[in-house]
Amino acid sequence: MNDTPVSEMSFEAAMGELEQVVGQLERGDVALEDSIKLYERGAALKKRCEDKLKEAEEKVAAIQLDSDGNPTGLKPVEGL
Repeated sequence: MNDTPVSEMSFEAAMGELEQVVGQLERGDVALEDSIKLYERGAALKKRCEDKLKEAEEKVAAIQLDSDGNPTGLKPVEGL
């Protein structure tokens, strides 16, 4: 398990570690206490991925296009 705080991880790093956590839990060869820690870490990683995806979606939604479909700037997004 990575010691990097979840709040500092990129989407890709969080997703990669989440895949590892899920794999370990699916194998079922982890002690109960370790399984609980893995589950908690996995839940935090999942939330981080969801938050980063939402952030990216909001940035994409804020891009304004001209009549030819070319980006012309950004419009304000609520909450950012």
